[in-house]
Amino acid sequence: MANAGEASTGAPASDTGPVVTTYYNGSCPVCRIEIQHYRKVATARGRKNLVWRDIAADADTFAELGKDREAVKRRLHVVDQAGRLHIGIDAMIVLWRAVPGYAWLARVVSLPLVHGCAARLYDHLIAPALYAWNRRRGS
Repeated sequence: MANAGEASTGAPASDTGPVVTTYYNGSCPVCRIEIQHYRKVATARGRKNLVWRDIAADADTFAELGKDREAVKRRLHVVDQAGRLHIGIDAMIVLWRAVPGYAWLARVVSLPLVHGCAARLYDHLIAPALYAWNRRRGS
């Protein structure tokens, strides 16, 4: 499994190739809306190798990752086609590569300077703010 800070590489996922599994916090309105968008795009384009696991809807889902529930709620987790776990911005990159129309964004965010800035922004601002907001909301 990849480390949280390890940039992912590879081509976009095929329609029927190995599965990419996204673990997200469906009780977070922002997270839920974003994942719903990616699901809609993937479904409309016939992408069948994407699996969406809402850790809020299935309390045991996070255990598949060997992580505690709060760790999975704090950051997006994606298991790529090779079974490697990616967390945070690296998870977003894997997801963007798999969703039709978003490979360009994965390529841009994978660039070294952009990746470093995006990872810091996600890890130190976006993810903690969403997590804190959801805790205050009771989710």
